[in-house]
Amino acid sequence: MTGFFLRRKKLGDNTGLPSRRLICKGNMASMTRPLHPFWSAAALICTLAAPALGHAADDGAALRTAVDAVIRPLMAAHDVPGMAVAVTVDGRVSYFNYGLASRATKSAVSEHTLFELGSISKTFAATLATYAQEQGMLSLADHPGAWLQALKGSALDRATLLQLGTYTAGGLPLQMPDEVDDLAQAMRYFQGWEPQAAPGTVRRYSNPSLGLFGYVAALAMKRDFAGAAEDILFPQLGLRHTYIKVPASAQGNYAWGYNRDNQAIRVNPGVFDGEAYGAKSSTADMIRYLQANIDPSRLAAPMRRAVEATHVGHFDMGPMVQGLGWEQYPYPVTLNRLLEGNSEQMLREANPARPLAAGAAKGARLFNKTGSTGGFGGYVLFVPEKKIGIVILANRNYPIPERVKAGYAILQQLPAAGY
Repeated sequence: MTGFFLRRKKLGDNTGLPSRRLICKGNMASMTRPLHPFWSAAALICTLAAPALGHAADDGAALRTAVDAVIRPLMAAHDVPGMAVAVTVDGRVSYFNYGLASRATKSAVSEHTLFELGSISKTFAATLATYAQEQGMLSLADHPGAWLQALKGSALDRATLLQLGTYTAGGLPLQMPDEVDDLAQAMRYFQGWEPQAAPGTVRRYSNPSLGLFGYVAALAMKRDFAGAAEDILFPQLGLRHTYIKVPASAQGNYAWGYNRDNQAIRVNPGVFDGEAYGAKSSTADMIRYLQANIDPSRLAAPMRRAVEATHVGHFDMGPMVQGLGWEQYPYPVTLNRLLEGNSEQMLREANPARPLAAGAAKGARLFNKTGSTGGFGGYVLFVPEKKIGIVILANRNYPIPERVKAGYAILQQLPAAGY
């Protein structure tokens, strides 16, 4: 792989002000000695802590060395065709691009390559809902039956929109049943659904739960979700190349994902796909999105308050706190705690949830979210108090623990790289 690029710049605000940019190009093979392909990102944390890294003459070169040492062996170990990484610290942004967006066309990954975000999309649905609330269009204390007559009086109607948005409505499953193909069938499913627990007592991660939450938010805005996201939400966040439905004009930047059989695939549409897992974006847009979360002060007031509302912790899950879209941890945080919060148990099981009073989660916090589709895997994290954000996108659905280890390894190296 020879297409390795580092771009580092100081971003202006969303008004399109000029930016300073330093661009360095180089052959990946000439930068560092290759590491064994089966080293994990966790093992690299110690390896990368060599004193020489902190004394590198150029901050950008030091960070490039650190990121390269994490990502290259990760790609080799999991046969990842392409990866894009972006790092922001105090407004400075660096991009690191590896491999191929398409093996068929041999097109290289760049910061403009579109990747499927999977469940990172849920943070957009959460922000749309809090924005609708800020505009007086709905209240998160509403019950779904207030917006959907078909659900009025059902068991699901005992839950609030807030509980749908935090997966605490009573145990909705991870996925819709296979036989549910459209909205009418989804409404019939919800009508007959029986909870496993009282609303607000357990968290069970769920596409149907968050999907319905996002659907109601768009309904309150008198739009479909894709229209509300693409016409209202994304522009206000400064996201110029983020989509629910990728237009023809952007298809050339849309990467192909690769499944276990190395077949080129893309996500299939489904009920609530846009709300729960259907967004596509680039590292250029996603790092801007993290910057808007790190410092929302440059956003228009309603959107600023909407973003801030997604940072409120609502349920204590032990290793992590569940908010709307984002999951959060006290910072600094250990790798083990991050792995526990992103574990299979948290993904697939119902776990006791302790409600938190608004503002109970205080102090420095790390926010994160993973996302997957059949051919893509992503991980994003940010720490507002440190003005740090990291985006890692890949066109392979490789294991979540490896994504978390990679993000943590890069995070730990920022001080040594002069950031």
